[in-house]
Formats: sequence, structure tokens, C-alpha cells
Amino acid sequence: MQRNRERRTTSVELEGLAGLAVLVGTLCLFFAIAAAMHYGGFETVDRAVLLSLRTPRDLRDPIGPPWFEGLVRDVTALGGRGVLGLVVIAVTGVLALNGHSRRALAIFVYVCAGSLIVEIAKLFFARSRPDVVPHAVDVASLSFPSGHAMQASVVYLTLAALFAKTQSDRRVKAYVFGLAAIVVLMVGASRVYLGVHWPSDVLAGWALGTAWASGCWLLDQRLDRR
Repeated sequence: MQRNRERRTTSVELEGLAGLAVLVGTLCLFFAIAAAMHYGGFETVDRAVLLSLRTPRDLRDPIGPPWFEGLVRDVTALGGRGVLGLVVIAVTGVLALNGHSRRALAIFVYVCAGSLIVEIAKLFFARSRPDVVPHAVDVASLSFPSGHAMQASVVYLTLAALFAKTQSDRRVKAYVFGLAAIVVLMVGASRVYLGVHWPSDVLAGWALGTAWASGCWLLDQRLDRR
């Protein structure tokens, strides 16, 4: 009994250290990307990537068959506010009905605060949307960091982390995190393919969103212990 308790404590401490390392590492990565972007360090690469994803004879046409472009539009919707809002409402509703009101409220606060952070960041950096290729979907906000990439990271990674806490099987935990990571990567990549974000916008969104999700997970761990 005592050994099991000690192992559990050690496992929680190791997970906490890993979470802290991810938080610090991704925050440093975000600020490094922001600094490089400010001084024009990504300009050549950003333009080259966007141009490589369009048909040379017609920059309005993304590479690939029409059905693929439609599929990418569907994927990018997974990072939109409408879909993410429905996901959060569904999850928090289930948690509240099962007597986990504190966790439901925590998720709601984490996601809302993350959305506010990305809007503040956009206003602070005030980077314009790409003008190299025509946009394949309508956009109106500023570009850096990518809101879809960050908010998808915040929602899907936070939900994956909190769900994984209810599982003892490491394979299940790995599957949940892997699935969340794949969705996040696909959403970010779709923004570049559709020409509405510079690649560096998406990298910064992933980094900041992962940092935020890690911070929320660490805070939730602390609240659980109390």
C-alpha cells in the first residue's frame, strides 16, 4: 500500500515536471518566433511556402484536386469558434451533469481566457494577413498568431489532458494525446494551405496554445491536490 502511494506520488511529480518543461519550452519558442518575425526573419520562408502550395499558372488555385480543397475547408472548421464552442459546451455539460461542476467551470474559464489572450496578442503584434496569394476563405482579423492554431491547441490539448487524468492505461492516454495533436496540426496546416496565414503565424499559434494548455493542466493539478 505504502509503495503504491509512493509510486503514485512520484508519477504525479514527474508529470508535473514534464508539464512545466513543456510550458517553459513552448513559451520560449513563441517569443523566439515573435522576435524573428518582427525583424523579418521568416519573410522569405513564409512567402516560399505559400507560393509552393499554389498552382504556378493560377495563384488562386491551391495545389491538389478540388475534393482535397473541400476536405481542407472542413478540417479548418475544427479550429473555428463555432465548432470549438460546441465542443466546449458539450464537454462541460457532460461534466456538470456528472457532478464535476468545478472541472466544467475550469475548462470554460481556461478556454475563454485563452481566446482573450490570442486576441490581445493579435492586437499587440498587428501583423497583416498574407498578400502573396489570394485567400481561399474569408478572414477579417489580424494574422499573428494564428487564432485557429492557438485555440485548437487550447481546447483539444486541454480536454485531452483532463480526460487522460481519468485513465490509468498509458496506451489510452497516448492515444488521446496523439489524436488531439493530430487534429491541432491539421487545423494549423489548413490555414497555410488556404493562404490565410503565414507559416510563422501557425507555428506561433501552436507554441502559445500548447503553453496555455500546459499551464491550465498544471493549475488543474494543483487545484486537485488542494
